[in-house]
Amino acid sequence: MKKYLIFILITILFASCRLINPGKMFQTERNFKFSEFQASKKEYVIQAFDKLNVKIFTNDGFRLIDVQANAGNNMQNKNVISYLVEYDGKVKVPTLGRIKISGLTIREAEQLLEKEYSQYYKKPFVIINVTNRRIIIFSGGSSNGSVLPITNENFTLIEALAQAGGIDNFSKSYKIKLIRGNLNSPQVFLFNVSDLKDMNKANFLLQANDIIYVETRPRYASKVLIEIAPYMSLLTTILLIASFL
Repeated sequence: MKKYLIFILITILFASCRLINPGKMFQTERNFKFSEFQASKKEYVIQAFDKLNVKIFTNDGFRLIDVQANAGNNMQNKNVISYLVEYDGKVKVPTLGRIKISGLTIREAEQLLEKEYSQYYKKPFVIINVTNRRIIIFSGGSSNGSVLPITNENFTLIEALAQAGGIDNFSKSYKIKLIRGNLNSPQVFLFNVSDLKDMNKANFLLQANDIIYVETRPRYASKVLIEIAPYMSLLTTILLIASFL
């Protein structure tokens, strides 16, 4: 009986260690070297798979001003076209064909298209908006995830955390990971928003497809109780039977 009880206890401990935190994501090694913080660029840089809304006007945008002055005019929607930046960073536009656009800021892309379209139109005026930028945020470990659209050019880490509902009492405000770039070899930044001296880093500007992960404090007691409850029930039954032998 004693050997049997020892076997049950070992089984309980093994199961608890293995299943105590199965949902943990984006784990790093103990001595993992995080990417160094760098001041964020103030302007967004276009990248592959961005979806662009492009408006093209002639005569330095005179028609745009005319359309805005006449709100009832439906002409304002006729020259809006949407494009997807392809995997190689090129976008296919009428007349010009495929043209390299990734790696440029929005202003640089507008200037490029204005230059290229000047061969065909008189003083072209181009407006570009990126419409599908979003970030993925896990604000309470793996149990609380959401996708947030980037709604302005200066969308920061603090804004993203606020939109996701903040940081609850079971999350680590001093251990926030930001994963950026190709997931085969990403940049991984570590942020601490619990201390005011590090808040300059918390104003880090986000880019499309950034992943934010706020680690949570493991609730060992409650999880262990949940895991061992069936074993305790079995043990109680065995002891009850043994008492009648």
